[in-house]
Amino acid sequence: MARIGEAQVPAKAHDALARARSRASLMPDLLVEAHRLVNTVISGWHGRKKRGIGENFWQFRPYVEGDSARIDWRRSARDDHLYVRDREWEAAHTVWLWADPSPSMLYKSAAAPVSKQSRALVLALAMAELLSRGGERIGWPGLTDPFTARNGAERVAAHLAHAGELPAKPDLAAVRRFSEVVLVGDFLDPVEETQEWLDGLARRGVRAHLIEVADPAEEAFPYAGRTEFTDPETGEKLTAGRAEILGEAYRHLYAARREELARWCRRLGWSFTTNHTDRPAAEALARVHLAMSDDGFERSARG
Repeated sequence: MARIGEAQVPAKAHDALARARSRASLMPDLLVEAHRLVNTVISGWHGRKKRGIGENFWQFRPYVEGDSARIDWRRSARDDHLYVRDREWEAAHTVWLWADPSPSMLYKSAAAPVSKQSRALVLALAMAELLSRGGERIGWPGLTDPFTARNGAERVAAHLAHAGELPAKPDLAAVRRFSEVVLVGDFLDPVEETQEWLDGLARRGVRAHLIEVADPAEEAFPYAGRTEFTDPETGEKLTAGRAEILGEAYRHLYAARREELARWCRRLGWSFTTNHTDRPAAEALARVHLAMSDDGFERSARG
C-alpha cells in the first residue's frame, strides 16, 4: 500500500511528552520564518490606526457643520476650505492567539512541504510579531496573560517551547468583551462542538478570526485501492478495500463542514480564512490582517 501521508512525531503518536518536545524543537526555525513573513510581506502595517483620543497627529480632514473638533487655522489658511486635525486613537487592543496542539495537526501529506502544526505555529507567531510591532496587547489562553512588548513573538515562542502538554481546547473565560481572538487549527471536530466551544465569546461581544489550516490531501481525498486510515486522536483504524468509492461522500461532508462553520462566523461578524499547507502562509496572514484592520466591529460594538 503506497504511503500518502505521515504523522510528524519522533515517538508514539499519542505520547504527550513527545509532542511537547517536537513542538519545542520547531520553535527556533518557526520563529525565524514568522519574522521573515512579517518583514517581507506586511512590513508597512504599524497598528490599526483610527481617529480618537491621543497625542499623535493622524490626519487633516474637511470641517463639517457641528464638528466638535477644533479647526486647524494654519492648515485652513492654505486654501478656501476649513480643516480639523484628527489625532490617533492610542488605546492598546487585546488580542488572544492560539494554535491547535492536537495530534491531528501533526499530519503532513506528500503534497505539502510542512505539517499543519508547523503552519499553525508560524501563523500564530507571525500574528504575535505583527501585533507587537503595532503596540497591541497579546496573550495566549492558559499560557500567558496579555502583555505589551516589542519582542512579543519571542516571548510567546519561549512560553510554547517550555510548555508541557497543552489542552486540546483552551479555557476562553478570561477573554473579555471587545477583545479579539485569532484561532488557528484544522477545525475538524463536528461544527456543533466548535460552536458550543466558541459560543461564550460571541455572547460576550468578542470578535474572533478563525484560520483553518488544511492539508491538500485532506480536502482532495486522493486515496485509491486498499487503504488504512488511522484516527490521530483515538488511534482507531479503518481499512477500506476500495478507498476511491468513499471519495465523493467524503469530499461533500468535508466541504459542508467548512461552509457551515464559515457561514456561522459571517453571521457573528467574525472572519473565517482557509490556508492550505501547500500555499504560502502570507495569504492567510494578509487576509486576517485586513479583517482585523476593519473597525466596523468596534463602531457597532460601541454603538
